[in-house]
Amino acid sequence: MRILGIDPGLQTTGFGVIDAEGPLLRYVASGTVRTTGAGIATGDLPGRIKLLFDGVREVMTQYRPDCAAMEIVFVNVNPQSTLLLGQARGALLAALTHGGLTVSEYTALQMKKAVVGHGLAKKEQVQAMVQRLLALPGLPGKDAADALGLAIMHAHAGASFAAMAAKTPLKRRQHAQFKGSRTY
Repeated sequence: MRILGIDPGLQTTGFGVIDAEGPLLRYVASGTVRTTGAGIATGDLPGRIKLLFDGVREVMTQYRPDCAAMEIVFVNVNPQSTLLLGQARGALLAALTHGGLTVSEYTALQMKKAVVGHGLAKKEQVQAMVQRLLALPGLPGKDAADALGLAIMHAHAGASFAAMAAKTPLKRRQHAQFKGSRTY
């Protein structure tokens, strides 16, 4: 199975492609799609969104993945940045699904826990573990390493999550109770 990992970003989106055959993983490609320095003005949001959409479609055309794994983005300190990132993520999801891929979504914490062993790992630790797991000759870039980490996580955990979902269909919550700032 060929897996495309995506680490979404409005300025820099990382991608990583791996082949997974059981527990064996093989590096195929990785890199970034950048909207800065591409001749598009920083304030031209539609132009940047189009560049991300086209960039991911080009990666899909070149490497022909079977499925995709993307990072779920949570609220940042700056609400405006969160909204912009959400729009970029939406364009990336649209590109992936338009290409017929199923998209699995994982948090950064889940990916770091699966790849490094703890959810609070630093970017450099993710880079080092991705390099080791895929036997790369050098460290991948930070955004590409996160994308490759998502693909690695999906290769190992995707089948388990799918099996659990098949046995236990998820039910929507009808309500939530708050207790000590936790939702139940």
